[in-house]
Amino acid sequence: MVAGGRRTALACATAALAAVLTGCGGSTPSGAPPLPPTSTPTATDTAVDGAPGGDAGDPGADASDLAKLAEEAARNAGKGPPSDIAPRDGEVLGGDVSWPQCPPGTGIPEKQGKGLPMPLPEAEFVVLGLTNGPGFTPNPCLADQVAWAKANDVLVSVYAVSSYPSAETVKKYGADGPYDATDRLGKLRNVGYQQARFNIGTMGQVGVVSPIVWIDVEPVPNFDWSTDLKANAAVIEGVARGYADAGFAIGVYSTPHLYRRVVGDLSLGGVPEWRAAGQTSRDEALNRCGPDWSIQGGTAVMGQWVEQQRDLNLTCPGIAADLGRWFHRFS
Repeated sequence: MVAGGRRTALACATAALAAVLTGCGGSTPSGAPPLPPTSTPTATDTAVDGAPGGDAGDPGADASDLAKLAEEAARNAGKGPPSDIAPRDGEVLGGDVSWPQCPPGTGIPEKQGKGLPMPLPEAEFVVLGLTNGPGFTPNPCLADQVAWAKANDVLVSVYAVSSYPSAETVKKYGADGPYDATDRLGKLRNVGYQQARFNIGTMGQVGVVSPIVWIDVEPVPNFDWSTDLKANAAVIEGVARGYADAGFAIGVYSTPHLYRRVVGDLSLGGVPEWRAAGQTSRDEALNRCGPDWSIQGGTAVMGQWVEQQRDLNLTCPGIAADLGRWFHRFS
């Protein structure tokens, strides 16, 4: 969308979040965002056996030069020139990629790249995954996937998996954020806040721009959420505020069942929704745009389905009229 429209959307999202996050202190977090390591292996398009999809570790290292990039990414969020993305009629086809498209053997031990194929040649957009599964782990070939998006002149957005922290991670980040660190849920919110800042650092490192960050809320194999839905919701509240405080619009990726399974009845104020349909069809992905598949009351932006080892996505009715609200064009 144009710059003025983006600012309006961001203001509305921030206002909605403020209502959700009342009672959470207002102090400014200390230090630079935690940032990912700098090595980036080469990506590949070669398909191998394995299921596509990016489910959500050790925290990354801090570095002053990367902190500057992260701060620049945050400053620039939602402040670009008016979008040159022309409005369209009908639905637009795209895809999403993350660590499963990385070369085999790359990534953390639990989430090794599978060498799955990149989006179809006719795809007009790609949603890039920032994480290698759980929070605080960067997608090991994100820079190459950004380069692919530029070379193929596709529109770009980003998503990041959120996950429940280990005791060590809570100890490291629980006191660093805008929430009351003497409270257990406050510590978890601070960890979520730092997950968001870590991902903003990842964006700064590879030079990816997006008007929105999609928060992936689903079970994370090998990095399970807790059985305490309020504790899980606290993490997501912190994640949402971390992006909003940096100036990004936010949306939610999930299904109604998976979302409730992780965070119960948590509402983020009806932020936009990207709805998954699994191993189904284009028609079912489009069906997910309907009101029966609402996750937390937000606008349906995309439906996703899996076919021939690819995550395919279709914009919901009416969304193509303002693609600049959801995607960035590099060229």
